[in-house]
Amino acid sequence: MLDKVLIANRGEIALRILRACRTMGIKTVAVHSTADRNLKHVRLADESVCIGGPPSAESYLNMPALISAAEVTDAVAIHPGYGFLSENADFAEQVESSGFIFIGPKAETIRIMGDKVAAIKAMKEAGVPTVPGSDGPIGKDEKESLRLAKEIGYPIIIKASGGGGGRGMRVVHTESNLLNAISLTKAEAGAAFGNDMVYMEKYLEAPRHVEFQVLADEHGNAIHLAERDCSMQRRHQKVVEEAPAPGITEEIRNEIGSRCAKACQAIGYRGAGTFEFLYENGEFYFIEMNTRVQVEHPVTEMITGVDIIREQLRIAAGEKLAYEQSDIHVNGHAIECRINAEDPDTMMPSPGLVSNYHAPGGPGVRMDSHLYSGYTVPPHYDSLIGKLIAHGDTRENALARIDIALSEMLIDGIKCNVPLQQRIINDAAFQQGGADIHYLEKKLGMS
Repeated sequence: MLDKVLIANRGEIALRILRACRTMGIKTVAVHSTADRNLKHVRLADESVCIGGPPSAESYLNMPALISAAEVTDAVAIHPGYGFLSENADFAEQVESSGFIFIGPKAETIRIMGDKVAAIKAMKEAGVPTVPGSDGPIGKDEKESLRLAKEIGYPIIIKASGGGGGRGMRVVHTESNLLNAISLTKAEAGAAFGNDMVYMEKYLEAPRHVEFQVLADEHGNAIHLAERDCSMQRRHQKVVEEAPAPGITEEIRNEIGSRCAKACQAIGYRGAGTFEFLYENGEFYFIEMNTRVQVEHPVTEMITGVDIIREQLRIAAGEKLAYEQSDIHVNGHAIECRINAEDPDTMMPSPGLVSNYHAPGGPGVRMDSHLYSGYTVPPHYDSLIGKLIAHGDTRENALARIDIALSEMLIDGIKCNVPLQQRIINDAAFQQGGADIHYLEKKLGMS
């Protein structure tokens, strides 16, 4: 097993990784910016190293500083968490070339999955259902672009191959707007991602966002851990997630999940990953693969009993998966609310001193957070300060438990989005299940 792991992240996910390491007897190294010296995991780690100033570019995105921290502490592996450098192929490559283990996929796998065009091609070859589209980058032939769009059928969406997080996308409803949309998206993609390659896909009007969690080892074993529904989104950012997805039968789950697992074997995937799909009219359409642990991984852990971070560590140590597909069973239902330090009405960030904090509890309730009374939320990073998860034997029970837990949560001194989460949990359409990805923004008057 790994002797010492450097945690190249901050906040709740850094604390989550640290706890998993401690249960396995693995020593930990916490890295932090000058603004994060009082983070909970920094205080609990076996060692800590300051790697730079508050801006991410000076600290959590500073590859030389992270690798140097691993060198001076004799760490053997680096866990990137999510965000920051977790899906940066160059970082994974530098970690491995420096003699450390990168707790995640190989650099070449990250590159393929990070390039949307290459990822779609790989998934098609592996038998994973994809959205009808250009099957490659859009060329300079305008007549061919017009022909292709007509063949796919309007509306279509132009996407940047190197994009992500909702950036580098443009929906086109009519032929007269197509060429201008391609030109604008190419220009934006080149400026934002250093890659002006764009491709074309059918635009689904009212899909849901359903994703499958996978685990794969370097010995050719791969399994899926069922699906999650992440359709409650605003500005392409997930707000509430749940597992399993309402309305997905066990037969469909096994069919799509097994295709995802086989795709992992086909591309030589290693570690935890997520296949993201748009789901509409009973059909799944692959959109991208996240080559890291997801923010919403706890809902999958709650319904399967699998500790995903622990499995990441075991896989990185060269061990075989601890589970076979026949060991995985869906038990009940779990819902996660992302708790952000932001105004619940304007969504503006609300950093500052947390004067009083009380985490909710009760049967089936889990709170993943780095907060404590007296902690100051810095203004330099993402506003996520915690994740509230509730599990029940039925979806109705899980809804009741998370509603009560939200009412028990106490965060004084800063604004947070708990009131918004209470509105969502008690919304009639959400309680019914199966709302599409546009529902929340329409409800909030954002579209």
